[in-house]
Amino acid sequence: MPTRRRGANDTATRRELLDATARIMVADGYAAASARRVAAEAGVKPALVHYYFPTMDDLFVAVLRDGTEGHFDSHRRALAGPRPLHALWELAKDAQRNSLMMEFFALANHRKAIRAELVAYATRFREVQLTALTFILRQYGVDTDEFPPVAVSLLLSTVTTILVMESNLDLTLGHDETIALIERYLDGLEPPATAAAGD
Repeated sequence: MPTRRRGANDTATRRELLDATARIMVADGYAAASARRVAAEAGVKPALVHYYFPTMDDLFVAVLRDGTEGHFDSHRRALAGPRPLHALWELAKDAQRNSLMMEFFALANHRKAIRAELVAYATRFREVQLTALTFILRQYGVDTDEFPPVAVSLLLSTVTTILVMESNLDLTLGHDETIALIERYLDGLEPPATAAAGD
């Protein structure tokens, strides 16, 4: 069965369509990301959206994949640094990425293709992070029975998601204290001197 022609994956126009969709989703929610709105944001004709992405689900999946691959790259760089737990925490606090992922979770409630893609990514990411955290925590002498790496992984993602969600509503009571509590614990495991010694 012949497939519908699509635009090349490496064009500047395709890149701009992905970026425009992400910007709209973060600013106004996934429901605002229509083909016409995306085209206007990208500065192209609406027909070009469907040239590169035959359906809106194709576009949303492409935006999700693009973001998740970028996140895996950032995650690898964080793990390679002198203070990997601090780097992972900073990565987890990325407000724009958290806002975009919340839109994808909302979208996944209505689109099966998005749900399948999101679950596959989240499972893969958590498995990769679990392996890394298990090694790091044991290296720092943390009792992984008392602090299971899978729970630490989940806390990293859920705490920061809630902080971003509430901040978007101008609800910040307890945020500074929560961040300070986590960062005090991280400083106990990875004191600033560790970073200086690695330079």
